[in-house]
Amino acid sequence: MAASSSSVAACMSIACGKDQPTMNIPPSSLSGLGARKRRLSSKCRAVCSGQAMAIAVKPEKEVTTKSRFPTTQRRVVVTGMGVETSLGRDPDIFYNNLLEGVSGISEIEGFDCAQFPTRIAGEIKTFSTDGWVDPKQVKRLDKFMLYVLTAGKKALANGGITEEVMKELDKARCGVLIGSGMGGMQVFNDAIAALSISYKKMSPFCVPFVSTNMGSALLGVDLGWMGPNYSISTACATSNHCILSATNHIIRGEADMMLSGGSDACIIPIGIGGFVACRALSQRNSDPTKASRPWDKGRDGFVMGEGAGALLLEELEHAKKRGAKIYAEVLGGSFTCDAYHMTEPHPEGAGVILCIERALSQSGVSREEVNYINAHGTSTPAGDLKEYQALVRCFGQNPELKVNSTKSMIGHLLGAAGAVEAVATVKAIQTGWVHPNINLENPDEGVDTNMLVGPRKERLDIKVAMSNSFGFGGHNAAILFSPYN
Repeated sequence: MAASSSSVAACMSIACGKDQPTMNIPPSSLSGLGARKRRLSSKCRAVCSGQAMAIAVKPEKEVTTKSRFPTTQRRVVVTGMGVETSLGRDPDIFYNNLLEGVSGISEIEGFDCAQFPTRIAGEIKTFSTDGWVDPKQVKRLDKFMLYVLTAGKKALANGGITEEVMKELDKARCGVLIGSGMGGMQVFNDAIAALSISYKKMSPFCVPFVSTNMGSALLGVDLGWMGPNYSISTACATSNHCILSATNHIIRGEADMMLSGGSDACIIPIGIGGFVACRALSQRNSDPTKASRPWDKGRDGFVMGEGAGALLLEELEHAKKRGAKIYAEVLGGSFTCDAYHMTEPHPEGAGVILCIERALSQSGVSREEVNYINAHGTSTPAGDLKEYQALVRCFGQNPELKVNSTKSMIGHLLGAAGAVEAVATVKAIQTGWVHPNINLENPDEGVDTNMLVGPRKERLDIKVAMSNSFGFGGHNAAILFSPYN
């Protein structure tokens, strides 16, 4: 849609308020994010020591597990969820489909991809913004931004944030942190096509709508939320970085409520073509539902998905005061970097091991407490096995541990993957059911299938759940959730 430069300025403008005071909480109080305070035995303090850790970092002293909940600790809970996926646009429908082992992978319909060696994806076939986004904006915005707006507002609705509740919120203490791995790919593609004719044909919205931060920005404008608002872009680890950073804003007293997550919409020619060029995608076009197969010997690359996930995070007392339904508690997590290669995982899993170790240590969680892991599990030859080996290294032969990969059914949503998988993790806690790993017919050598969820859903009383995300650049992020007690 044609628009003037002045209309862009009008679209982007936002009133500014005065800075709000923040709580002065000592750094030591940021370590305990668990549901109960306890002293851990010394054998649980060093979760994963050894050569792989030494490769990644040389600490001055041993990393020790800190007890949970200093008296000044602000606790963070999940009070709302929103999703846009190929398996559903409502958290309950989405998770029920996962529990039933339904695949959202199919032939691409959005464009003619006959010339591509990959012609399948976790594509959202029907998408509507009705009731969620101003119709005037719909024609201008890149789809990744539309996914942010709809998933974010659905999380609010799911969290009981009605118009009346919204009026009572201190909007200076409400923020948005929803990232994107790729940003406005369609807007970028259209701009290149226009530029091939003349720069005069380019949309004045090109620069702002390509930016990865603009989904968060426009959602903040729409809601009038004036707290922390930005995005993080760390490839496929984007969502987990956003969720953990949003959690930290609440812990530090800079916000009482944060919408966080991720969004990507790359099932377009430039997106498929780019990942085909780096030889990352499955080419199992004849049987799309069988293409995404984490830990299976027959895997030949990941399947691209699209969509968004959003969590409404809230400070516990704030949530209790408004009578919010609490789905789970965020215990904490960690970020690390492999510092090894642009796209390949570290051969000894050093960065992943260090990330898991720090997540446990900083959250006051022992490895024995973790009995469910929603793995990164992308269905790539190298990545799946390295993650599995890191999990064995960190959690040993814990007989209660169950591991699955949501990507086996919806593909890899890139920057949105972690947020959608966080929703799946919270739903597992809420329902007491973990979804199956589909297409795991011939496991890799050395993979213990007793640790992996089987072909059907399984009952599990989750104590602590971990959700992993790893991205190009060696970015690692792990988040710990638990039932709220």
